[in-house]
Amino acid sequence: MRILKVCQAYYPYLAEGGPPVKIRGIARALALLGHRITVLTAYLGPLNGDGRLPVERAAWGWRANVGAVETIYLKTQLRYRVLTLNPGVVSFCRERLREFDIVHVYGLYDLLGPAVAWFCRRWKTPYVVEPLGMTRPIDRSFWLKSVWKKFLGRDYLRNAARLIATSRQECEELVEEGFPSEKILVRYNGVDGEDFSRLPARGAFRRTAGIPDDQPMILFLGRLVPRKGADFLIEALPQVADGKARLVIAGPEGENGYLEFLKKKACTLKVERRVFFAGPLYEESKKAALVDADVFVLASRYENFGNSAAEAVACGTPVVVSDRCGIAGLVERRAGLVTSYDAPAIAHALNELLGNRSLYERLKAGCAGVAREMLWDGLAETMQRCYADVREHVLRQSPV
Repeated sequence: MRILKVCQAYYPYLAEGGPPVKIRGIARALALLGHRITVLTAYLGPLNGDGRLPVERAAWGWRANVGAVETIYLKTQLRYRVLTLNPGVVSFCRERLREFDIVHVYGLYDLLGPAVAWFCRRWKTPYVVEPLGMTRPIDRSFWLKSVWKKFLGRDYLRNAARLIATSRQECEELVEEGFPSEKILVRYNGVDGEDFSRLPARGAFRRTAGIPDDQPMILFLGRLVPRKGADFLIEALPQVADGKARLVIAGPEGENGYLEFLKKKACTLKVERRVFFAGPLYEESKKAALVDADVFVLASRYENFGNSAAEAVACGTPVVVSDRCGIAGLVERRAGLVTSYDAPAIAHALNELLGNRSLYERLKAGCAGVAREMLWDGLAETMQRCYADVREHVLRQSPV
């Protein structure tokens, strides 16, 4: 099949959170199954600064071919955070959209998805939408999101052939929003098996952070926004491992001033010497931190899945996640513990995990089995069947 994937941010823009990594993983896996994949996304800054992404000028912006995946980076006229205005999407759709068998759009609250979907409806090209946990507005800009829903979101979502939920939790939310359950496919997020088959040697990140091998290392890795609960980890730290544990908080600042808030909280609780703020970590440096951690924690108020927790499991590191994370059902008592969204409960779960060696070893051993369930290889086959079903339905509906 010829498949177009549409997303606001894509590799190498890793600072934009989990979607660039996720979409790249499933695009590569589908290409290995023999499909022709094109990714349509926005230009958000320099593309080849690291020398690993060969790009060339194209009619609509820039074009890159990595493996069997073609990527089109549309010129950006205006940008507000990750929201962009890309007039080239119109000419791209007019010239190329009809060459694709199906379109998969990721995310809400942007302009690329609705624009492509409008042309899909015009030319009867089927499309599916993966909301990425955005069906219920979170974090910020609630009034802008309500305007988007009113003027762009209704037809965009209603006419999608399928909605892709990344957890049972997100599926239930979509049903509560009024979407029919038969239109929703649950497909978990995945990890790249080849990427995580080669892990760094243990100890490199600890040396960088100044954390001795005999001190438990607790890791938070994600965008620094209040929703993800890094502040709860700082509050829990004095009650964990008899005061011997060290906490690493890694990730780009997603809300202005929040990093400074976390640092002040650590000082107020007199644990600033036990908290290491690592900044953003990507690719090999991220894996080095995940390998060195004794426990990974994602105490989010809301998380449609939890990609960083999945990556921790792929590195063999047990996790503690809140019951508001979509990945909770996959890891509970298999590769980690699930707890409620508050500091005392997080401290209790960490003490249970770090203080019970047999439990810890059992959950650590269970990581491999859970990771196998999240490999993009198998999940891509799920998407392949979904696309084929949608195409078959469209062909049945078409007049002879």
